[in-house]
Amino acid sequence: MPGGLAQRRYGVAHTEYRFVAEVLNRAGYLVVAIGHELAQDPPLSVQGNLFETRRENWQRGAVTLEFVQQALQTQLPGFDFSRLTLVGHSNGGDISAWFANAHPELVSALITLDHRRVPLPRNKNIRVLSIRASDFPADEGVLLSESEKARFDACVLTIAGAKHNELTDQGPLWLKEHIAQVVSGSLRNLNCVQLQSLGTQ
Repeated sequence: MPGGLAQRRYGVAHTEYRFVAEVLNRAGYLVVAIGHELAQDPPLSVQGNLFETRRENWQRGAVTLEFVQQALQTQLPGFDFSRLTLVGHSNGGDISAWFANAHPELVSALITLDHRRVPLPRNKNIRVLSIRASDFPADEGVLLSESEKARFDACVLTIAGAKHNELTDQGPLWLKEHIAQVVSGSLRNLNCVQLQSLGTQ
């Protein structure tokens, strides 16, 4: 049985993504939602070169993911924690992408919800889906080019009218349903053209 790890977006509690967790649960995944930020942690940088100033946060988050992965594979031997599916929104997506780039041998799939800073992995062994909102662009080099999407069988899907801060349990019902359909389709190995058609019928 596959194992799944869910991330949080900075400023939104890691428990605010139940609509995604339910999709994963229905597909047979164990979902572990991780709250990365502690009260004593420095605030996430909002100035300067954010790839540089937020690097420590992503590295710390990746260390946390590795710790959880190692602990759970011992505690829950009925689940496969050597082939993780990572899901993260915004900064949680950046942490997930950082971990997938650093530990590709542990990640089978990566789903990000409008992360903006850390480049998606370019790896044929990691199935990549990045669901994008429409109000803010990702930094240059974060998303895959058209040729890279074809080469690595990755999907980058923008939802018209979706706003970055709405990709949570508090977002509008239509958006949560659309995201749920796309995530479910990705877990069923639908290709990008098929995923693009979901929610538009």
